[in-house]
Amino acid sequence: MAGAGIFLCILLLQCFISTGLCNPGFAFTEEPSERAGKSDGYCSRILRAQGTRKEGYNEFRLRVEGDPANYQPGSTYRVTLYASSPAYFRGFTLIALREGREGDKEEDYAGNFQIIDEEDTQFMINCPPAVTESTPRRRTRIQVFWTAPPSASGCVTLKASIVQKRIIYFQDEGSLTKRMCEKESLYGETTEKPLLDCCACGTAKYRVTFYGNWSEKVHPKDYPRRANHWSAIIGASHSKNYVLWEYGGYASEGIKKVAELGSPVSMEEEIRRKGDDVLTVIKMKAQWPAWQPLNVRAAPSAEFSVDRTRHLMSFLTMLGPSPDWNVGLSAEDLCTKECGWAQRVVQDMIPWDAGTDNGVTYESPNKPTVPQEKIRPLTSLDHPQSPFYDPEGGAITPVARVVVERIARKGEQCNIVPDNVDDIVADIAQEEKEEDDTPETCIYSNWSPWSACSSATCDKGKRMRQRMLKAQLDLSVPCPHTQDFEPCMGPGCSDEEGSTCTMSEWITWSPCSMSCGMGLRSRERYVKQFPDDGSVCTLPTEENEKCIVNEECTPNSCLVTEWGEWDSCSATCGLGMKRRERMVKMPPPDGSICGAEVLEVEKCMMPECHTIPCMLSPWSDWSDCSVTCGKGMRTRQRVLKSPVELGECTEDLEQVEKCMLPECPTDCMVSEWTEWSECNKSCGKGHMIRTRMVKLEPQFGGDSCPETVQRKKCKIRKCNRGGGQGQVNSDEKKRRKEAREKRRSKQGGRQGEETTSTAEHPGCKMRPWSSWTDCTKLCGGGIQERLMTAKRRLKSAQLPSCKDRKEIRACNVHPC
Repeated sequence: MAGAGIFLCILLLQCFISTGLCNPGFAFTEEPSERAGKSDGYCSRILRAQGTRKEGYNEFRLRVEGDPANYQPGSTYRVTLYASSPAYFRGFTLIALREGREGDKEEDYAGNFQIIDEEDTQFMINCPPAVTESTPRRRTRIQVFWTAPPSASGCVTLKASIVQKRIIYFQDEGSLTKRMCEKESLYGETTEKPLLDCCACGTAKYRVTFYGNWSEKVHPKDYPRRANHWSAIIGASHSKNYVLWEYGGYASEGIKKVAELGSPVSMEEEIRRKGDDVLTVIKMKAQWPAWQPLNVRAAPSAEFSVDRTRHLMSFLTMLGPSPDWNVGLSAEDLCTKECGWAQRVVQDMIPWDAGTDNGVTYESPNKPTVPQEKIRPLTSLDHPQSPFYDPEGGAITPVARVVVERIARKGEQCNIVPDNVDDIVADIAQEEKEEDDTPETCIYSNWSPWSACSSATCDKGKRMRQRMLKAQLDLSVPCPHTQDFEPCMGPGCSDEEGSTCTMSEWITWSPCSMSCGMGLRSRERYVKQFPDDGSVCTLPTEENEKCIVNEECTPNSCLVTEWGEWDSCSATCGLGMKRRERMVKMPPPDGSICGAEVLEVEKCMMPECHTIPCMLSPWSDWSDCSVTCGKGMRTRQRVLKSPVELGECTEDLEQVEKCMLPECPTDCMVSEWTEWSECNKSCGKGHMIRTRMVKLEPQFGGDSCPETVQRKKCKIRKCNRGGGQGQVNSDEKKRRKEAREKRRSKQGGRQGEETTSTAEHPGCKMRPWSSWTDCTKLCGGGIQERLMTAKRRLKSAQLPSCKDRKEIRACNVHPC
């Protein structure tokens, strides 16, 4: 209960000094303490609160991301304190104590907190190891990072208190307290943080193997199908004076180049400039795509050495494509407390952010982080668009696993603990690694299988293999050949034991496929060395076995038949799949779905497919485009160079692609002429018109449009100007003469089309011309009409002179 009293002190001290949240209903009195004078500044003032205290098992909860039962020394975790709706809190305090300690000394506190949001959280003024709120306000959640203490720190208790009005929620046990103990090493005692001094003797040689587990099956959200890859791995064995990268530190320029571009060149230069602080530079090739089965592509590995001074190992590789995400080990110490060298280290890896780019998805556009932020692990609560996002804050599924195995020791050893059988076997089984001088800036595909030997007898022949250059990251560094030849003889002619396969160790069993009852689990290994004679390696690379989880669980038990026979393999050669089925004889009695597997699928291996790699010339230049303008096609070719006796080549020898030149000129297009219109005069001289429409305007320099309106003269009959001399008196002639003179004086007028008189139409009284009708077309040439009708006919008038008149004219002749 002493620890509870000290922790209550922290809460009340917080209220009294920093937040001002405490209600006047609380009274504080100081209780004398013998430790007060000795430990001032480390939460040593014990205060007794006179207020309401309540346990909050349901409303409030303290959670460590992933809900781990144990902590990894030196690892960083996200700690969340939250209230379930509709609850809230105004103030809080959060501390981490070593088990059994009271919190009145500096060494009683375990690990270190790191502030995420300064507007929400801050370190307590009079108790620096504790975290409290920055401003008094309603809140439902706060988050901080907590870095676990070094190895051998024992168990740790994270404790939280909540202030809500007059109520203090505080617990020694329950949902506001989290107890975690140090995670035990599975493969030998290694220190999680560098020892001050390594006491081991001699040197040790290790092999580090990288098993990528980043795939669409395991990480389906927004998985980049086309460009997924791991960049070239770069690292070193080094002393404690050199730090490649670490959580809470800032990325160097070399780390930035790896994190954003996947280029290890600058990082390698940085490492080599460290001189004696580095013993071995660790390099492994890039992997395109990121994941392939181990029986298709062996996991990349590299060897390195350590000694008493340079006993740490660090490396990193980029998760591509990504903004600046990586995985790796930082200062992994291979020197044990017993003055020996660790036998084996296995570490599952989650990605971390280099702090140089603000992207939140795999293919976010470049957005530099200014100012640069510290390196930190990614979490499942970083951003809703993140491919690792989980609203529940669960742990991120590891994207890779790294295995570091000791393969040899040299020199006199001084380990306190005697060697076991594994130590002795590891020293004897040291393997020589074939040197590979391929630059890390050259990204290749894997070598194809060796072709069949050109000799079927014991005479010397030749066989070939091929790889493809996928990318050249540095054009100043030449990339070696892509074809490889070696002498060979027919089957059964080699003196050496060429048919021996060398296999890796089995990888750990996968989880059981069922969470209740009987299921299956599997494990894999890969071929480390294929037979020298090119024959097929027949040793299995995968094993399956039955597993049982919680035999007594029967929530959806059902009765099934025995498994049927396996189907034929889906492939006629090489790797394929086969399946078998069984039937449900009796469903679960509660009507639920039967949980038993009714379909099994497994890999099958047929005889090797002897596909002959093709020896091809480079592609020729593209031909000229097949057209002089517009869209066309162009081609390029290559030539088969491999001998005919190696077999038929199925690769394409010609490629065709579309090409685009400037647009072709387009001439104007018009419609057919319309019929001629009626004559616009009922007697005398007139005219007729016809029109046509523009269907397509000229483009890109094409021919312009021709005329769209045509006119021609017409004459129906001679107009009759009177009924005879006896019917035309002198007055009428005079009026007619005056009218003609009046019309001539009006230049540009309507020529009397709107003025009528009986003088122009003897014996008739005519109405004025009507208005012109609407044009029959909006563009391209239309027609308008108007009419003049007889208003009154005199007895002396002749019939033809009193006939209604109609006029026609063209309109809207502009092109459409």
